Amino acid sequence: MSAPRVGVLALQGDVREHLRMLAASGAEATTVRRPSELDAVDALVVPGGESTTIDKLSRAFELRDPIRERIGSGMPVLGTCAGMILLADRVEGGTDDQQTFGGMDVTVRRNAFGRQVDSFETDLRVQGLDDPLHAVFIRGPWVESHGPGVEVLAAVDRGDQGRRPVVVRQGALLAASFHPELGADHRLHQMFVRSVHANGDVASR
Repeated sequence: MSAPRVGVLALQGDVREHLRMLAASGAEATTVRRPSELDAVDALVVPGGESTTIDKLSRAFELRDPIRERIGSGMPVLGTCAGMILLADRVEGGTDDQQTFGGMDVTVRRNAFGRQVDSFETDLRVQGLDDPLHAVFIRGPWVESHGPGVEVLAAVDRGDQGRRPVVVRQGALLAASFHPELGADHRLHQMFVRSVHANGDVASR
């Protein structure tokens, strides 16, 4: 079985850390900054950062429409933190001109957990993982609502605000509110890489 070639959208964010996690998960990891590089990958990771900045840079680098087209054709994508926002069909708390790649039937709230000073870490139970995953939340979004085709794999208790989904999956798309690339636990990336194989999206080369 050949290793899937997984690209990391390298416009902003923890690109190097995602490359390291993907390599540890058995993928051939590479960066994506232009459409020709997107064409060469089986799957994509959209990292954290500033969702509005990544949106604008993706348009400047002529990547937004090709990414949307690949998502529409079934390319597996992992979106983390800002990447979750960019995979969402609907965003609350965004700027008036903010656009997303879309693909997930979810409404997410930007900066739902507060500002940088409100960052926190927790051990998170994720469906499909035997043991809790240590999750680092830094100005992350959460899912306000979702359609029937979306699976909630993990949620956090926010007291009066109820339990909020923070890991969701719809088809070949996987999104997390936190930064799984920060630390040594690569199981979420491993789950994603396995899903690329399961979807039969590894090109023969």
